[in-house]
Amino acid sequence: MLMAVTAAQENPFPKPGDLVTGIVLDRSKNRCLVDLCQGQAVGIISGRETHDSAGTYKTVEKGDEIQAVVVEDENDEGFFVLSLRKAAQNTAWDRFEKMYNEGKVFDVKVDEANKGGLLLEIDSIKGFLPVSQLAPMHYPRVNEANSQEILRRLQNLIGEKFRVKIISIDRENGKLILSERAAEEEGRSDRLHKLKAGDVVKGKISGIVKFGLFVAFDGLEGLVHISEIAWGHVRNPSDYGKLGDPVEVMVIGMEGEKISLSVKRLQADPWQEAAKKYDMGAKVKGKVNRLTTFGAFVTLEDEINGLIHLSEISHEKIDDIDKVLKVGQEIEAEVIKLDLKDHRIGLSMKKLLPVPPGMENMDEEMNNAPGAFGDVMKKDDMGKDDKDDKDDKEEALPGDDLTSVDGVSEKIAGSLTAAGIDTVEKLKAAKIADLESLDGVGPKTAEKILESVKEL
Repeated sequence: MLMAVTAAQENPFPKPGDLVTGIVLDRSKNRCLVDLCQGQAVGIISGRETHDSAGTYKTVEKGDEIQAVVVEDENDEGFFVLSLRKAAQNTAWDRFEKMYNEGKVFDVKVDEANKGGLLLEIDSIKGFLPVSQLAPMHYPRVNEANSQEILRRLQNLIGEKFRVKIISIDRENGKLILSERAAEEEGRSDRLHKLKAGDVVKGKISGIVKFGLFVAFDGLEGLVHISEIAWGHVRNPSDYGKLGDPVEVMVIGMEGEKISLSVKRLQADPWQEAAKKYDMGAKVKGKVNRLTTFGAFVTLEDEINGLIHLSEISHEKIDDIDKVLKVGQEIEAEVIKLDLKDHRIGLSMKKLLPVPPGMENMDEEMNNAPGAFGDVMKKDDMGKDDKDDKDDKEEALPGDDLTSVDGVSEKIAGSLTAAGIDTVEKLKAAKIADLESLDGVGPKTAEKILESVKEL
């Protein structure tokens, strides 16, 4: 600890490191003379040593009492070299220790950034705000944890003010670790406990990744999965907003501290209107928006897509869909399957084409083959009770073995089957882009499924 020197001491002359009190004898723009020890010594404060965070030097006048730290013995001019900056640093450590013990929240301004976090300085005391201690709104969520992109995001925060708490203090080694997360923690548990499914909240986009949007609100953060951004197929979440954009979301699930959110559920489901427009056998027009190995997705209207399975494009067998259809091509087709509950419309182009002579039976065989587009059988009116009907469906539906693959739920198995990927062998041959094109299957799930199926 620094010791204040007074005239009452036997040795009145101060030593480097002492905190001294004196009277200002003279003051210029960047130099100040101070009477020490009742006229027995004179100190000088100049240059950078006149600067402290409180701006003391700006208000000091001749005759004022002032405190400073001795940094050198008498110089060539016979003055003791003093520092307001060091005195403020000593006061700052006392203040920081008190704030740490009391858990106080305060504001800081960021000066620098590195890959590990943000750096700042207060009265020559260096503070560090690690990436892991940033609040959701500032945490750099980056695809594949790209270190260069993380650094770029952190550099964008230079000059910003943060509300922080001290979580570690080491006066001896000059270390001050800060946390923005801890500053927001107060009341977080209560807010989390009060939150429930169905709540609608307003927040800001805090992260954009391949599998969705992170949204920060009221000191909390949740994820809008890619399948919950819009009713239609979402290829790239970044098309639906940028960092900091305000957004309104619905809470749809909670598991511990993980909060699942939805944007699309605050909008009218276009498939409810589609139920009034589309009937089996109806002729429709649309534009091809995606091609996969198993067929083509066609935009019928905003948010409403239909699938033309590979087997429903032509009466002839097609091995390379790219040679037959192009993205952006306008087509005409017939509705051959409706599952509005699960948001699926099956289309056929070949139904509108004349059957070449001699191919009538071949078409029938293709349609009845396992894994063909129309192979999801319906037994709605078979005169059986619910249990028998369910059992019958389970025996008849192809792709039952798909659920043995880690990551494939019954819902995903249904999507795979509808796309013609109805066996494990066909799944092994699928590409990651094929799986990602299915609603409800994100990049991580697709990777997990393909890794798991390799082991079977």
